[in-house]
Amino acid sequence: MTAEFAATATATLAQFTPGDAMDDAVPIWTVLCVDDEPNILAAIRRVFRSTGYRVLVAEGGPQALQLLACETVHLVISDMRMPIMDGAQLLEQVRQRWPDITRMLLTGHADVDSTIAAINRGEIFRYITKPWSEGELLFAAREAHERQALLREKARLERVVSRHTDELTRLNASLEQQVADRTAQLSTANTRLSKNYLSSIKAFSNLVELRGGLIAGHSRRVADLSRRIAMAMKLPAADVQEIFLAGLLHDIGQVGLSDALLACPVMRLTREDKVQYVKHAALGEQALMALDDMQRIAAIVGAHHERHDGLGFPDGLRDEAIPVGARVIALADAFDDLKSGQLARGELSTENARMLIERGRNSQFDATVVDAFLEVTRVPEPPPTCIELPVGQLKPGMVLARDLRSREGVVLLVVDHVLSADLIQRIGAYETRHNLALLIAVRILPPAAAGAPQ
Repeated sequence: MTAEFAATATATLAQFTPGDAMDDAVPIWTVLCVDDEPNILAAIRRVFRSTGYRVLVAEGGPQALQLLACETVHLVISDMRMPIMDGAQLLEQVRQRWPDITRMLLTGHADVDSTIAAINRGEIFRYITKPWSEGELLFAAREAHERQALLREKARLERVVSRHTDELTRLNASLEQQVADRTAQLSTANTRLSKNYLSSIKAFSNLVELRGGLIAGHSRRVADLSRRIAMAMKLPAADVQEIFLAGLLHDIGQVGLSDALLACPVMRLTREDKVQYVKHAALGEQALMALDDMQRIAAIVGAHHERHDGLGFPDGLRDEAIPVGARVIALADAFDDLKSGQLARGELSTENARMLIERGRNSQFDATVVDAFLEVTRVPEPPPTCIELPVGQLKPGMVLARDLRSREGVVLLVVDHVLSADLIQRIGAYETRHNLALLIAVRILPPAAAGAPQ
């Protein structure tokens, strides 16, 4: 070891505080000197007198082994030539039985072969040739001392790292479980929020339809048809959901219109009434303006009366300037109005309404939307049959076949509303509170329709 390295090692050891090695406290550093000549042992004692080391002596290998068996020793300095057991044999046994003890050999120039054997068998730290100088012997001992201190500190740090690693492993496992639990909680909360979000939108949609007449059930039918068209167009799932929600809300701006105006087909509106009627799309968009999560839906609501040829309202948008959702809802809205008599002098059959929609290709309606509409309405749906059930026999997922009205004629639930467990419970509470015996008309859906999302 060079003097520079020794200085660095000493400086490093000086940085260790007592607390750093409390768990590795060792007795005072002890040196065992082994030689069969008492004067040599005395000379070595004198060398280490000023170091503060504890010095033990043994006059041969057997005595040294006895001392090692009952004493804590850190360094063994052994002469090579001794009777009974030479230094190589002694240090070999020390290595085998106490491998942490540092081993040094004192040897003469004539003992080269024996020294090599000692190095190989005893794995000695250093050998010092005779005659040795006090400085050389002290420096070698100090090197051994510092090396052991570094090894002890290395072992201590490895144990600390191991403990911390184990602790981090436990914390990581605990954290992963906490993350999994929290993720499950957030997923449940998100599902609940999504359900409440959709329920709130349906409630807003019912605000207009509660007034009955031609508009009862209109928004739900438009939303369902718009969703089917959007799916046929292979739009992204998020866009399909937005179009469905916009379909539910597309006429929310009609809340401020009079009952007489809402009950009158568009073709029969007076000039003054038409001025009021054409405002409802912009009013609907404005009603949703404050809701951050509904801005795309609001844009669809505001543009659902725009036309492909630019002759619609409120802004006269055309072609691709009209949001795709608004183009879809514009067609679905017109189709339902044609069938209900809102746009014509009377109700039209599905086939006649389809023919009029097809005539509006590339003028009133986007051709791509028309093609998707014709595809989803090509096979007529069988007329749904219905049965009347007492409230106690209603089940979640059933669909109303007729409006549910109060005794005063107020629409409580519109046709096509899908019943949930909570809603059935509320209907039952309403029945009990008003002492009624309600029969609820629900549709018997074909198997394919029964599993459709609502």
